[in-house]
Amino acid sequence: MHEAYEVSHLLNATVQIEAIAAYDGNLLLGTRQGHLLMYSLSNNNGNQKYELQLFRYCKNFSKKPIQQIDVIPEDHLLLCLTDNIISSYDINGVNFPLVKTFHETKGASLFALHIKSATSMTGESNSLVQLCVAVRRKLQIYYGKNREFKKHPFEFTIPDVPKVMDWGLQYLCVGFKGEYTMFDISTREPKELFPTSSSKSLEPTIAKYSEAAFLLGRDNTSVLVEEGEDIKIKKTIKWKEAPIAVVWDEPFVLGLLQDQVIVQTVEPSLFIQTLPDLNKARLMYRCKRGLIFVSSVGQVWCLSSVDITKQRQQLLKDKQFQIAIDLTNLSDSSAEEKKQTVHSIQKLFALELFDNKEYSQSMNEFLKLNTDPADVIKLFPELDKPADSHKKGTETDAKKKDLEKALKALIEYLLALRRKIGVKPAKEGESQDESTSQRNVTQQLELIDTTLLKCYLQTNDALVAALLRLNYCRLDEAERTLLQHSKHSELIILYQTKGQHTKALQLLREQAKQPDSSLKGFHRTKHYLQHLGSEHINLIFKFSDWILKEYPEEGLKIFTEDIVEVENLPRAKVLDFLLREHESLVIPYLEHVIHTWNDTNPFFHDALIKMYREKITDKKANSTEEELQHIKSKLVTFLETSSHYTPERVILHFPNDTLFEERAIILGKLGIHEQALAIYVQILGDVEKAIRYCENVGEKSKDKNVDVYVILMKILMNPEQCNSLTGPLANVARHPKSTVQDMETALSILEKHADKISPMKALSVLPDGVPLGRLKCFLESALESQLTLKRRTQVLKGLLYAEHLQVQELKHYHESQKIVIHDYDLCPVCKKRFGNQSAFVRYPNGDIVHYSCRLDK
Repeated sequence: MHEAYEVSHLLNATVQIEAIAAYDGNLLLGTRQGHLLMYSLSNNNGNQKYELQLFRYCKNFSKKPIQQIDVIPEDHLLLCLTDNIISSYDINGVNFPLVKTFHETKGASLFALHIKSATSMTGESNSLVQLCVAVRRKLQIYYGKNREFKKHPFEFTIPDVPKVMDWGLQYLCVGFKGEYTMFDISTREPKELFPTSSSKSLEPTIAKYSEAAFLLGRDNTSVLVEEGEDIKIKKTIKWKEAPIAVVWDEPFVLGLLQDQVIVQTVEPSLFIQTLPDLNKARLMYRCKRGLIFVSSVGQVWCLSSVDITKQRQQLLKDKQFQIAIDLTNLSDSSAEEKKQTVHSIQKLFALELFDNKEYSQSMNEFLKLNTDPADVIKLFPELDKPADSHKKGTETDAKKKDLEKALKALIEYLLALRRKIGVKPAKEGESQDESTSQRNVTQQLELIDTTLLKCYLQTNDALVAALLRLNYCRLDEAERTLLQHSKHSELIILYQTKGQHTKALQLLREQAKQPDSSLKGFHRTKHYLQHLGSEHINLIFKFSDWILKEYPEEGLKIFTEDIVEVENLPRAKVLDFLLREHESLVIPYLEHVIHTWNDTNPFFHDALIKMYREKITDKKANSTEEELQHIKSKLVTFLETSSHYTPERVILHFPNDTLFEERAIILGKLGIHEQALAIYVQILGDVEKAIRYCENVGEKSKDKNVDVYVILMKILMNPEQCNSLTGPLANVARHPKSTVQDMETALSILEKHADKISPMKALSVLPDGVPLGRLKCFLESALESQLTLKRRTQVLKGLLYAEHLQVQELKHYHESQKIVIHDYDLCPVCKKRFGNQSAFVRYPNGDIVHYSCRLDK
């Protein structure tokens, strides 16, 4: 791999080294003779080679061997375990003066120190120290601040004397001779992990990996264990042999083996470097990132990190991108420089993944990097090749599968990018920068959707239609691509969403005649036109023409289907178009407008009557008698039932020599009953229809003085004296029956409809020679009706009189009520007193206000 560290031999000691510690470029050595040596570390003019300079040497530090030392730099304290007891010393004083001896630690064999940096309310930085001391089979806990330590009252009882231990966030990790155990500091519960080795002959090792994770030695491995509700084993790192000591120096883990240090990475798990010739080394201490001290009994070495820039160059050559990123983040460069460098490395990593055909992972990296999608799409030149080149090419099945895999990864990338970008419509009044940003977003969406279209066409063309229904595809490019793949149905959707309706309808008309086309026939065109809406009415007229000519009944549905857009088309314009180009469809259209859509516009009602009339009277129409009778029946029914046509206008265009019944209906609508009845009796000779006419008028007429029955009787009894048919109708031939007096029919009408006929008017038109006996039933019915009316009137009079008396009584009651107003009474509206001359109003609830205040209450 590459060189991550360089070894510098620092010292050949004349004493036997038992413990080492370091801080801020200072090295402390504790010896078997009880001496304490302090060195300062320096390098020659910035070179990687380091040297030690003796800074302080205390020969009388302890009478016993120094077992363990560590430093609290913020408090300038040295903690030392010697003669099985813990003491603290002033690291700045001459000969390291004693600060405190922890007498309760008598019998200690090991301690673990953890320093937390904290900021006070005033902004001062303080260090909070956690100290754990192994005293025989007990673990004592101390908390320190500003050189003062307080012992926690609780002590952990442990099964054996610990060999190594270290602090986590919530746990103390302890390595015994035979196993590892995690002690929960808050619940004080132990959690046994696993044995230290299968043979139980190896010493345990613990390296702090993070605040809540440890590297624990087990045989020839280091096991990465993470704190949590359930202690988890995250990873296992293998060594050539069981390491004596392990140090985590991000992003590397260093294992001290026999006479050498092995450098590896945890994620990814890679061998990095071997640092040999560390003769009989047994201690290893990390001072800071990139600076580790290694010691034997008589020698000291320094492992210093190789310049990160140099390492990064080699790592990129070796394509170890993640390690290069980790090192960059640990470098001393500015935040902006780090960001740019990491971004470039990640881009190289993504391209490497792509070259290795790990397309999905590559696309995920590009997405994280916010890489310009145009740069990503350039990696797929196959998308711009003509469709035929994929079919006729000599690509193997493996290549085709690889391309499909790549395109599917690209699709996932583009869809994720589309969701990430989102679509925010431009708002009025937004700034120029916001508007420019929105344009950039739109351009990106155009590129994404156009590329998605190409991908779908090569992988799963069933998704094309769904994409096109809501898309930002570039029209020209998408149009060309769809035509290359002969996707005419999808091209119609593209045109529709882009508002290119003329192109869509032209293509539909062309494809309608192609026998093997998916757009064959008129149905797609009809459906398209039905949803265009009134703003495209001229386009609808233009492209509906061929359907109306070839399939008139189906074509008419373009203007009559039960669809909102169709119903909202301008009906007058549609009628005008049909009158000019397709007159045969005018009547069905008007019937639909009036009978189905219930349009009450007189214009359409008049037009339908006109079309019926012209259809009946047109001699050139070559209609059969059956067809004419059907139209005539519809005309009569419509004239009788419709109340929205204008009879005074319609009648002007009716012929005088035919359509007499229809004329009679229209005259009835105009209230010219005498002429209408004369047509029924004298021209048509159909008294039954005349009687039904009278019945209809009686039911519908609001004018109670209209005596149509009397008019009919008069025409029947005096045909020669009837002069109702005037003008052009005077010359129309009379029906033979109409010239003879029909007294019997007139009298039967009088008897049958006696309750609807005024007796006085009826008697005034009857001849003097009519026998009284024939009038018996009529007179009896008339008298009975008059008596009934009289009785009803009398009852009504009595009821009204009773009501009058009740009102009078109520009036007297209210008039008898008195109102007392004192000088100190106030109007509740204006809060003023009532004067002697004040007009006032009393409400039903008893409130009294000034007359002028009544409207404000």
